[in-house]
Amino acid sequence: MRETVDQLRRRGLGAVLAFLCWVSAACGGGGNDLSGPGPPGPPPPTDEGIAPTAGCTDGTLEHNALYRICFPPSWNGDLALYAHGYVPSHQEIALPSDIIGGQSISGTLTGLGYAFATTSYRANGLVAPEATDDLVELEATVRRLYRPDPGRSVIIGFSEGGLVATLAVEQHPDLFDGALAGCGPIGDFQAQLNYIGDFRVVFDYLFPGVIPGTAVNVPATVRSGWEAIYVPAIVIALGTNLNAALELARITGAPVAGEDLQSVAETTVGILWYDVFGITDAQARLGGQPFDNSSRVYAGFANDAALNAGVQRFTADPAAATALARFQTSGNLQVPLTTLHTTGDEIVPFSQSQLYGQKVSQAGQTGSLSQNAVDRHGHCTFQALEVLSAFTTLMEKVRARPATTVMALARP
Repeated sequence: MRETVDQLRRRGLGAVLAFLCWVSAACGGGGNDLSGPGPPGPPPPTDEGIAPTAGCTDGTLEHNALYRICFPPSWNGDLALYAHGYVPSHQEIALPSDIIGGQSISGTLTGLGYAFATTSYRANGLVAPEATDDLVELEATVRRLYRPDPGRSVIIGFSEGGLVATLAVEQHPDLFDGALAGCGPIGDFQAQLNYIGDFRVVFDYLFPGVIPGTAVNVPATVRSGWEAIYVPAIVIALGTNLNAALELARITGAPVAGEDLQSVAETTVGILWYDVFGITDAQARLGGQPFDNSSRVYAGFANDAALNAGVQRFTADPAAATALARFQTSGNLQVPLTTLHTTGDEIVPFSQSQLYGQKVSQAGQTGSLSQNAVDRHGHCTFQALEVLSAFTTLMEKVRARPATTVMALARP
């Protein structure tokens, strides 16, 4: 039989208060809310995936990029993602080689206890913005397939991959805890394209007719016959007039290892390769022609006036200039970035690292940047210990700050 309030009054005020306190407790606690308990909150999200085992697994990302994920026998909880360099657009999509300084990046990092992941990117060619998105998908895939989630995620990239790594940490500091960018065009991508174009037009002026077409219009026959026909023709032309070959390097600022034919030929063929195999793809992806030397003043020739009057001139298409904005870094670093660059890089000039340092300084983020110069000729010609030292510098700075939080997940 239910007890009424009148009966409680007869039992005294103390009983009334006791009854009301009992009702309040049954309804969920303090205050005057007697409406009853609310619905239970949603359960915490579940950490998806399986516990990793030692070895590598291959697959395909959402936008059809290939991937490989590797775990060591004893995982330290951190993930290193590898961003590869430029691959010509006509080549088949494939997982990249990760040999730098004669050593495998994946083998070195898994040997140190890191998980490793890399991707082919969804396409070859000039794809740095899309490759950045592929790294985001790759990191999310690791989190989805395996548990626990990585404590820290960092990126290592070389050449075009250095640009990809830098764009990724600038644009996604909530996902990535830092990056090592080696020998990449991270300072000014327009300047990088102009460097290659300038080299081609000066080469054509000094050695006319050796390569058909122009700096911005390369016939398909040049690409198909590059190794068999045009590389030998270039070397013969340089050897016939070595003084002009050295002037080519002096005018363009392209580093050479020495003044002998082999050194000059290696630099010349290396740079011209990027014009021959890259300009058509660049035009297709940028929606126009990006090279501009319309107001360039060339110097260093025996007759600079004749050079500037005779060199071919080109003006960039506005659409291409606009599209290039996606390839430009900002210098606004919210997480650590370590750069590594040889001072004698003939493909991506050392000035690219210097320009990036200026950007970071202007953004007021110098505390996030560590720059390492290697006094050596060649593009990405690092020794294994130099790469490891730069990576160690990066991880020291990464561990000195809180880990990036994507989402707090509870295990089931």
